[in-house]
Amino acid sequence: MTGARTSDPPVRCLVAPNPSPLTGAGTNTWIVGGSGLVVIDPGPDDPAHLAAILGAVGPGQRIDLIVVTHAHLDHSALAPRLAARTGAPVHAFGGATDGRSRVMQGLADSLAVRGEGLDLRFAPDRRLADADLLTGPDWDLRALHTPGHLGGHLCLALGDTLFSGDHVMGWSTSIVSPPDGDMTDYMASLHRLAQARWSRFLPGHGDPVADPARRLAELIAHRQGRETQILAMLSEGPARIAELTARIYAGTPSHLLPAAARNVLAHLVDLASRKLVTARPSLAPDAEFRLA
Repeated sequence: MTGARTSDPPVRCLVAPNPSPLTGAGTNTWIVGGSGLVVIDPGPDDPAHLAAILGAVGPGQRIDLIVVTHAHLDHSALAPRLAARTGAPVHAFGGATDGRSRVMQGLADSLAVRGEGLDLRFAPDRRLADADLLTGPDWDLRALHTPGHLGGHLCLALGDTLFSGDHVMGWSTSIVSPPDGDMTDYMASLHRLAQARWSRFLPGHGDPVADPARRLAELIAHRQGRETQILAMLSEGPARIAELTARIYAGTPSHLLPAAARNVLAHLVDLASRKLVTARPSLAPDAEFRLA
């Protein structure tokens, strides 16, 4: 990885008090640096978490930059308050709907479903493009545009350590929910990360990932397995998303089935773009899907 310093800067994690089935123990807010600090993913708009972040700034330290991996409320909502308190500019790829693929942009108006938790008010002070470099007194962070979970999702490389946001986590797979999430882009981003050598991933939720190559291989295999399941079911005849979800996610708690159905939709949109399945009367969550 480029941009690494001779010695590693301090990296600390504060877990926001927003535990849930979709966030695990809560959102990880990462603080990097020994003097001029960068805060990665301030988290939800929670006064106690804001106080915890400010309280983590010691003597001789200051928050110079705020970086948001993606504009979901559990990652970005606190950014404006933290910026107002510290004067630090907020960096991100863009707003909640920026970075959508051409396919998803075309579907956005027709798909009667949207991923939960978009921070539609979020607007960064400065936009980051792929390969942009941020520097501090003892750290360099390189932005990697990794769309999939969200079109504007970024990972951030600190030498061979990667702040992986919600793209790669150890405790759970990522939700990919059209039109905000895109399975085609998600898989491409996984393969891109797999081409590099990483020592660890520091995700947006859950514990650090100590074996990134293995985890990336697991996630790729998991999604390929889901695709195989869907195609096998459709080989038996046409089906709708509800039926496919019930069979694939048998035994899943009912409150998680809506998220599971959006993952199935994401796979079907990807398969349709590759001309492996068709949708009748048109590509939509209530369509009937069949093999092409």
